[in-house]
Amino acid sequence: MGVKNRIMAVGLNQAYKYLEKDPETNMGKLMDLVDRFAGDMMAPQRDVFRKVIHDPDSNWHQLIASLWTDIDSEVLKTLFNNFILNVSFIGWEQQEKARAQYGCNIPWAILMDPTSACNLKCTGCWAAEYGNQLNMSLEELDSIIRQGKKLGTYLYIYSGGEPLVRKKDLIRLCEMHPDCVFLAFTNATLIDEAFADEMLRVKNFVPAISVEGFEEETDFRRGKGTYRRVMDAMKLLKQKKLPFGVSCCYTSKNVNVIGSEEYFDSMVAWGAKFAWFFTYMPVGVDAVPELMATAEQRREMYERVRAYRSTKPLFTMDFWNDGEYVQGCIAGGRRYLHINANGDIEPCAFIHYADSNIREKTLLEAFQSPLFMAYHDNQPFNENHLRPCPVLDNPGRLTEMVEKSGAHSTDLMHPESADALCGKCVNTAQRWAPVADELWACTHDCAACKGGCK
Repeated sequence: MGVKNRIMAVGLNQAYKYLEKDPETNMGKLMDLVDRFAGDMMAPQRDVFRKVIHDPDSNWHQLIASLWTDIDSEVLKTLFNNFILNVSFIGWEQQEKARAQYGCNIPWAILMDPTSACNLKCTGCWAAEYGNQLNMSLEELDSIIRQGKKLGTYLYIYSGGEPLVRKKDLIRLCEMHPDCVFLAFTNATLIDEAFADEMLRVKNFVPAISVEGFEEETDFRRGKGTYRRVMDAMKLLKQKKLPFGVSCCYTSKNVNVIGSEEYFDSMVAWGAKFAWFFTYMPVGVDAVPELMATAEQRREMYERVRAYRSTKPLFTMDFWNDGEYVQGCIAGGRRYLHINANGDIEPCAFIHYADSNIREKTLLEAFQSPLFMAYHDNQPFNENHLRPCPVLDNPGRLTEMVEKSGAHSTDLMHPESADALCGKCVNTAQRWAPVADELWACTHDCAACKGGCK
């Protein structure tokens, strides 16, 4: 750690002490410290943040203040330091240097699957057919993290399968890398008191719990009784003062529930501090295209998430509809990538094609591979960042990159061509395009809008 980062670490520690004593009064001191070290980095986001922390009636002010009342103090301190110092500042600076040095994408976060095993069989899930066939060893997972940290990546996210099938190894990785933040997309049914106590001990592990709505919608996809088990896990985490979020897949069958004010209020009441929203993708030969949200439903989610984002004490992210905030697609290592349980290094969790495997190449070699460089050279895939995806929003773009790079399908059971995957999205993309263009004009081009947003 350089002199600048050491000074910032000391300053952050002092800022946290101020916040811990009186977060309501001292939130502004944190921003003063961040401004001293951040320069121009994320200046617009910091301006927004500065406004809300000085407004005690703001939902964001309430959310931030709740962290000090609802989360264990030592857990919060660890996550505070790791996320702000390592993930956001030290890591970002390292990533920028690596991008310039190597001429390729360097990710802010790495998503990886410790296993393909899962204790549930959810409708439309591509992982269900694998069972316990694919696993990365503890040593392989550790190597990925060590390689990533050298390039500035300090945020690691687990998916699967069900990552908590490997809960002992995940806790061990938290111990081995106390300077990182770990998040897991989980169905939560394997969270018990012993594991919650381990989370309290290591302090740098956060679950994002998959919920499909309320009981009827969740059990429809995940099996009878799943919702009640999920609620039990959330109750336990809340009692232990452990942070967690919610992961929501909205489909044509549940979008009215997922986007309802009742559901947002419930997530807050459950104790969630953040929510990730994904739309259903027809990945795999056994996918159910009928579950894809319609253009009207996607617009509804766009509008509702933004409305509740300004009123509810919950940090929300919509993986597709928030493309405007990150200038389009973030896959292919631009901000994140996916490594499956077989070690295949894929551009995205929904893009099951690769030309590299972690057992044969380093991370950096994969980032410089033809497939990842195709992402690097073609992003953004659309100047309208509400149409960011090379599959769902711009069919054909993925097919071109896969064919030119020589990448192959990573589905070992039923390989699916990129053309077949994109073909399932053509009609959806065509119907979304005029809706997205109208929304984009209303927020970014008043001349083109001609008052349509009014």
